[in-house]
Amino acid sequence: MEIAVGAFVAAGLAAAFVLAMQVSNITAFQRTEGYTVEAYFQNVGGLRERAPVSLSGVQIGRVSAITLDPDRFEARVELTIHSEYDDLPSDTAARVRTSGLLGEQYVSLQPGGMPDSLGPGDEITLTQSALVLEEIVGQFLYEQSSGDAQ
Repeated sequence: MEIAVGAFVAAGLAAAFVLAMQVSNITAFQRTEGYTVEAYFQNVGGLRERAPVSLSGVQIGRVSAITLDPDRFEARVELTIHSEYDDLPSDTAARVRTSGLLGEQYVSLQPGGMPDSLGPGDEITLTQSALVLEEIVGQFLYEQSSGDAQ
């Protein structure tokens, strides 16, 4: 009886560990197959590698790399899209969004209407940068002070 209880407890701990690794951002415990596309943003805000890539609220991939392009002086973001979503239109738009008011940032995709699809190594040309709260507040305060001066 004691051996059965011990095996049950060990199986429960192993299941809890596997569940914790699946919901974490550790790539060794998540699927990484798929194809990679790139997008350029003027500002990625607090976007991090391994951030979710979603379409209509459904996670379809992850951010695999964020670098600075020395020629364009923009952030180059590599997105790894799961292989079952290989029919995204070539005019798909990408924007950096925030989940909740102060939540984590992610890339949201909005499909277009072109008949041809994105392929490995393609570029998403329609992008919208992150909204940075400090810039919005600063712009609001500047507009308020300009209105008071007149």
